[in-house]
Amino acid sequence: MRTVYPLVRYRDAGKAVDWLVQAFGFEIHELVRADDGSVGHGELITGTGMIMTGTGEPGGPGIYVAVDDPDAHHARAVAAGAEVTRELNDQPYGSREYACKDPEGNEWFFGTYRP
Repeated sequence: MRTVYPLVRYRDAGKAVDWLVQAFGFEIHELVRADDGSVGHGELITGTGMIMTGTGEPGGPGIYVAVDDPDAHHARAVAAGAEVTRELNDQPYGSREYACKDPEGNEWFFGTYRP
């Protein structure tokens, strides 16, 4: 059972959900639209993890996502236009990881470390 649900807000959450699926390989678990068509609440999954999103002002803490193949993941994100803020590298604690920003400036971290 999940106990942590990171939240990422976007000015255009519908566009962001499409990008997150394309760039990072998330799958849409649930997408609830408001009367005006904006995303009021969204749940995206990857592996056993989940994030929640919706329309609002972006910002807040970064999000770490464990991935099996960070090299392939990095290539996919770069191809989709992610702004890499820390290049793919091996950490002293055994993780291979990188960091990037999505189109609205939220910080994302991907690596093999699994707490």
